[in-house]
Order: sequence, then C-alpha cells, then structure tokens
Amino acid sequence: MAFKPANNIQDLQYFGEFGGVNPSISDSSTYTFLSAKTMFDTFEGNADGCYLYSRHSTPSNLYLGQALAAMEGTATANVTASGMGAITSVLMHLCGAGDHVVSSRTIYGGTYAFLKNFAPRFNIATSFVDITKLDLVEAAITPKTKVLYCESVSNPLLEVADLVGLSKLAKKHNLKLVVDNTFSPLSISPAQMGADIVIHSLTKFINGSSDTVGGVICGSQEFIDDLRNVNDGACMLLGATMDSLRAASILKNLRTLHIRMQQHSLNAMYLAENFENDGLKTVYPGLTSHPSHEVFTTMMNKKYGFGGMLTLDVGSLEKANALMELMQKRNLGYLAVSLGFYKTLFSAPGSSTSSEIPLNEQKEMGLSDGLIRFSIGLDADIERTYSVMKSCMKELKILK
Repeated sequence: MAFKPANNIQDLQYFGEFGGVNPSISDSSTYTFLSAKTMFDTFEGNADGCYLYSRHSTPSNLYLGQALAAMEGTATANVTASGMGAITSVLMHLCGAGDHVVSSRTIYGGTYAFLKNFAPRFNIATSFVDITKLDLVEAAITPKTKVLYCESVSNPLLEVADLVGLSKLAKKHNLKLVVDNTFSPLSISPAQMGADIVIHSLTKFINGSSDTVGGVICGSQEFIDDLRNVNDGACMLLGATMDSLRAASILKNLRTLHIRMQQHSLNAMYLAENFENDGLKTVYPGLTSHPSHEVFTTMMNKKYGFGGMLTLDVGSLEKANALMELMQKRNLGYLAVSLGFYKTLFSAPGSSTSSEIPLNEQKEMGLSDGLIRFSIGLDADIERTYSVMKSCMKELKILK
C-alpha cells in the first residue's frame, strides 16, 4: 500500500481543553505534581503522560511532534527551537570524541560550518563526499564512522540523494543514516526509504509563513527518549527548546502543507521547463535533464511533485545581483534567504546561505558566482510571473 503522508496528518484528532477544534496551548514553563513520588518517577523517565519542565516537553510540543512523526512515518518526534538545533543535537548525541561522520559535500551552509569548524573542537571529524556516487560514499567510511549524513535534495545545488542505496550502505556498516528533508516535505519520505532519523527545518515549507523558526527530529521511540533524557540527552541538555506558542502556530500551518506543496511544485515545474527552453542553465529535479531525475522519481510521493526549489545560473554575481534586485522591484518576490514562503524568495547562495563554504570548495562542487537559488511561491498566475521574469532577463541582456 502506498505511503500517504498527508493522510497521516489529517487523521490525527486533537480536542482543545474546552472542546476547541484546535488543541489548547500549554502556556507554562513548569508543571505541578500531585505527589513527590510522581516527580521523582518523571525525572527517572517512568511517568508517562506527566510533564516536568518545558525544556523537556510540553503538550503543545508533543502534539506537533506527533503530527510530524505521522507525516514521516516514524514512531515519534521531538521539536526544537530551530533546524540547526535539531541537526546539532542529533550529531552531538550520536557522536563522541574520536568519531567520524560521512556527509554530503553540498549541504546547508550552517550544517557544513558545524561539521567543518565546530565539531572538530570535540574531536569529531567529517569527510565531505559527492553523495550521488555511492562508491565514493562507501570509500569514505572508516571504522570510526558513526553517521552518514545527507539532504534528500541538497542545498543549494539540488543534488538528489539515493536514499535506498545510502540506507543499504548504512546498514552494511552499522551506521545511522540521518537525512535532512527540509527541501522536500511530503514529496519524499526518507524513513520509508530506510533513513534512521529525519530532520526538518520547520522554518521553511512546513510552517510556510516566514514568521517562525523551528526544527524537528523524527525517529524511533528509543532514540527520541534518549534525546530527552535528563542525564545525557542532547535535546534536554543543549536546550534547543521550542516555545509552545510557536509549536501551536506551526501545527495549524502544517494542515495546509499538502495543498501548498502541490502549488509550489506546479509553479516550479512550469518555470523550470520554460527557463530551460529559453536556453538558461536551469537545475530542477523535475526536469529530465537533471542527473538524478530518475532517482527522485523512484522515491517520490508523486502527488506532491518535485518540490519548490530551482536554480538558475546567469553567469556572474553581477548579473545575478542585478536580476534579483530588478525582480524584487517588479514585485516578483523578495531578495531574501530562507524558503517556503508564499512569495518567491531568491538569493545567490555562494555569497549568502553557503558563504561558510570556502571559495575553492564552492568551485569544486560546482557552486558558481552566478547561481541564483529560487524558492518558488504560490503564485496563482504563474504564466504572468514567467512573463515578467523573462522581461527582466531581457532587460538585463541575460536573455536575447
């Protein structure tokens, strides 16, 4: 039977304290106990259904975590204050001094900076590889490797990870496959492909309003319980706690994710096909010219398309900046980092979200100065959007 992530979200039913159709928000930092023994048991992790302190968990956070776990098809999930809070908590929990990570070379700049510059302070080393070449991935694995890390669709180059192949490698070498699925919620379900842990920045498509920062870790009950452990759990001790009010807000937005992702994908596919036909250097997983188009097709939940992210290479940073400024002036979107907003967002990642990656490494992975990353919005008239974008490119002589 086909996995249907949106159905899993829709089938969850929560009633508010007074019968509200939205669950009541738990606006408390700490919780009372009717007996001292229950408090002791909760500290020991044995009092199911009791709440200790909001850094540990809250009803509002659990509601959101349950919904996101249902979406990804994992046993449970823990929400965090940011996507980086989720990523760093997972990596610090899985790895100790002397351990090793094999990571995709094209990942979010903040994740790259953490693995490259921060984790070595704790004697955790990382090998960055071309995640699309399984032979290179396996060659990088050592006896000290603990984690295989990738993004389903990479930021910003839109490389697609063969999650089934990577899962087989992880199991063969007794590694944890950790997958950041931020770019492809609903479109790809990594846990169904064998991923052990699935991470999202909730800030992006899942929330969809560019008004909240958040993250989530989806995994087994045992792993999430370990993360929350008061003695040595990374989520508990590193303190990347989501606020209950934010959790309630994201849960409301999550319910429309399936509609939004369909429109994001529809619009991105239309623009990608037309830009490619115009002779622009266009990268989008939905295009047959994409080197991993078939891999994406075999993994995807087809109803939600190939996602809302595409890139255009216009040749130089000067042209990229001029185009982005003109598109913003023409109200086509915003020159801004992040993604998943109702308006199109665009940025030159080499000088923004991937600027943590040294220039020589950017060049090696194919991240050029002229690359523009687009998060395509929910435009109702995408034909008009394309027409105006094309006129901007002609005005700047990017197109003839």
